[in-house]
Amino acid sequence: MSFFARGFTRQNVAAIAVGVFVAGAPLIAFNFWLGGIIERQGREDAEISARHAVTHAERRTGDVVRTLDALSSAGVGDCGPNALEALQRAAFETVPIKEIAILDASGRMLCSSQQKVVAAERETMRRVLSTEALEGAPNYALDVVNLPDGQSMVRLRRPLGSGSNAIAALVPAGMFLPHVAVQVFEQHLRDEFNGGVETGPAPGGLYAAVETRGHVVLAEFGRRKPVFTAGDGFAAEHRSRLYGFKVLVWVPSKLASAGGADLKWLSLYVTGVVLALLGLFAGLVARRDPNNPIIEMQRALAAGEFVPYYQPIVDITTGQLRGAEVLVRWKKPDGTLVPPAAFIPLAESSGLIRAMTLDLMKRVSEEAGKAIGERPGLKVSFNFASRLFADESVVKDVYGAFAKSPIKLTQVVLEVTERDPIENFAATRQIIAALQSLGVRIAIDDVGTGHSGLSYMLKLGVDIIKIDKIFIDSIGTDRNSTTIIETLVDLAHNMRMDVVAEGVENFEQVMHLREIGIRAAQGYVFAPPLPGSAFLKLVEAMDALGEKVATAHVVAAA
Repeated sequence: MSFFARGFTRQNVAAIAVGVFVAGAPLIAFNFWLGGIIERQGREDAEISARHAVTHAERRTGDVVRTLDALSSAGVGDCGPNALEALQRAAFETVPIKEIAILDASGRMLCSSQQKVVAAERETMRRVLSTEALEGAPNYALDVVNLPDGQSMVRLRRPLGSGSNAIAALVPAGMFLPHVAVQVFEQHLRDEFNGGVETGPAPGGLYAAVETRGHVVLAEFGRRKPVFTAGDGFAAEHRSRLYGFKVLVWVPSKLASAGGADLKWLSLYVTGVVLALLGLFAGLVARRDPNNPIIEMQRALAAGEFVPYYQPIVDITTGQLRGAEVLVRWKKPDGTLVPPAAFIPLAESSGLIRAMTLDLMKRVSEEAGKAIGERPGLKVSFNFASRLFADESVVKDVYGAFAKSPIKLTQVVLEVTERDPIENFAATRQIIAALQSLGVRIAIDDVGTGHSGLSYMLKLGVDIIKIDKIFIDSIGTDRNSTTIIETLVDLAHNMRMDVVAEGVENFEQVMHLREIGIRAAQGYVFAPPLPGSAFLKLVEAMDALGEKVATAHVVAAA
């Protein structure tokens, strides 16, 4: 007892008091600051969601308009065998479309992509709830149609030439709203509130809706309140500059602040300070080390030693070339090739990966841009580190890399690997939506190997999934791997995503992949990664511009 009494001298008490004040005052101020951060984050979440939904609706509408324009330009206007085949192909290849039909002057369906002859009685059961002109698309009308089963559909139609017939595409109303991401977000919050056990409806009342310029609601998620009170949550509205759609999003306050636990933020704060100090120390050490590998990589980048190699992607149903994935190699002055595994991790940790990726894009444009640009059906894929999606300025960088290139942005695919963690889904989703609005397609690479594959598929709104080689290798030997592949393919098809199989090495695998509905694949069974000169020869051999394709595709395959 006397020991403790002696320990608490006046000097000790004073030191403890100063320590508590020095440590506690910043934490108290930090908690006030955190409240402001949560409020600002709520507003940003609502704004990001609304902008993403507008971009989503614009993309869906643009896809349908381009398809109908292409059919009209191709002279599809009757119900003959060739016209029906064109309707069926276009409906299959255009993501949002469920049916394309030829209508007469009274609006009766003469034929459709789903059946050759449609009875007049069946068509009368489709009630047209509203009709208005589609802003931004001359001669187009937008109808809201109610099917016999009660499902609401959106129908876009346009006249065919100078005749009285029209061509129309039927699209599920829900396709105009990225509802899958909202549902997954709400399920995540349900698990947090209930300790991981689903018990009743999701908390809070998230709401999102998209409506036409005529105030007709096309699709909505959640239950709309009579009045949205500012103190209860955060609302955002955005209108499409292309087609006049308006999107309303409401995020309740308690959902916006669900992730703002003090200890979590404090941990991030302390971690950030420590990392900053370590980074400063590492920078000082790097300056003093003449053999630093980062300096060597900077020199190699300036000297143009990082060169593109191309691994072909093939349509396994037709044998046609669909494009290539660009892989980087470090070609040293003595001709030695260094594989990417030896330098990509360092490039990512040092921040050089952005400059390296943009340099690779420009090199591909210079080396293969003419050949790829002359063949609109070809796509070129680039590996895109997940950290690059954290900075919205990367959208301008990608646009600038192809602004003067023969390669169109609609031919560009950016692949983010499932192995890379994404720290901020909201910001990443916004940047992905901005890239997609330029025409760029987004793929998830190495699907099935990480811990967040389904989250990435559902939350990010991507266009393509690439199934990892580890599952392809197990085809025919591991029943579980085969089941995983079939499940991923089924999920992707239901979400209207394309699927590419990686690491295909024999024709038995090709046959199995074809049987389960996969159309595109890459691997050594077709070709290894090729230098530019060899790839260009392959392009010319497989897709010679002088040859005529027997059946013209209305919409280019992905």
